[in-house]
Amino acid sequence: MSMSSEAAPPPGGPDLRHHGDAEVRDAEAGLTDLAVNVRTGTPPGWLVERIAGSLSGLAAYPDGRAARAAVAARHGLPEECVLLTAGAAEAFVLVARTVPARRPVVVHPQFTEPEAALRDAGHTVGRVLLRREDGFRLDPALVPEDADLVVVGNPTNPTSVLHPAGSLAALARPGRTLVVDEAFVDAVPGEQESLVPLLDGLPGRVIVLRSLTKTWGLAGLRIGYVLTDRATAGELAARQPLWPVSSPALTAAVACCEPPALAEAEEAARRTDEDRAHLLARLREFGELTAVPEARGPFVLVRCEGAEKLRLRLRELGFATRRGDTFPGLGTEWLRLAVRDRATTDRLASALREALRG
Repeated sequence: MSMSSEAAPPPGGPDLRHHGDAEVRDAEAGLTDLAVNVRTGTPPGWLVERIAGSLSGLAAYPDGRAARAAVAARHGLPEECVLLTAGAAEAFVLVARTVPARRPVVVHPQFTEPEAALRDAGHTVGRVLLRREDGFRLDPALVPEDADLVVVGNPTNPTSVLHPAGSLAALARPGRTLVVDEAFVDAVPGEQESLVPLLDGLPGRVIVLRSLTKTWGLAGLRIGYVLTDRATAGELAARQPLWPVSSPALTAAVACCEPPALAEAEEAARRTDEDRAHLLARLREFGELTAVPEARGPFVLVRCEGAEKLRLRLRELGFATRRGDTFPGLGTEWLRLAVRDRATTDRLASALREALRG
């Protein structure tokens, strides 16, 4: 297996600030959203009620103690190892501004916000580019030995590859900070390959980021959290403004950590597995399309010559998809598709047939 590495990406590269919401923002009515990976039908009614119930207390300043305790109990960690954030995106900024690094490296293709945050903080960022020929799988031995901050997603957005926890653990070492973005791991049944159970025994500094926005449909509320050692949690917290997470978001964090919610999330992950299998089966009907194998996230990455024209044609036919060329390591021949229910996938297949015929 091989992968390429570059010390400093050339100027004029991919737009690191382009995200899937740009495909549907101000979109025409009736456009089916396959560009954003938030689970459809969310937030569920019971969660909306819990959040709405918190609005009567908005006169009081937010108190994160209950939410932090709930997250800590959910993961079996001390409360001092938990930091609540305004979504995982805030955590990337905190890490970039707090953790000292001489040679930070981001494993790509992956979510671009970590690299953007590091660059905004003045870092020169190296890239490790995983290759299509290797199924975008990670070989930890090929991450530069002198990289003292390494960022990797699991499962990785946009490839949908779920790296073994052992491969990620192999990246941890004294003098290095390992940041693992697990924003989509709760969409994997049993949260397989999560690094959280291994946190205590790993060398160096290890930071795991989680998000509640994808599974629960809370992108507009902004709620996520960091799991790490006590000292690192304290250092990151010192960089936050006062009351960084709103009271409604704290209420949501408590609710999403309760046993019924965890059971609902697990059932949703199981359905996602089934719906993704159906999507991949329908995509195999088209010889022009090649999906990245072994997808485990709530989305799939598809390669197609002329994908930009296909994306625009699908938009005309009522489907918004995520362009791939804004991810380092990909190009204009890539599209990302969110996993939806079977009926939506069947409609997509019909649109694909018309678009490719055209």
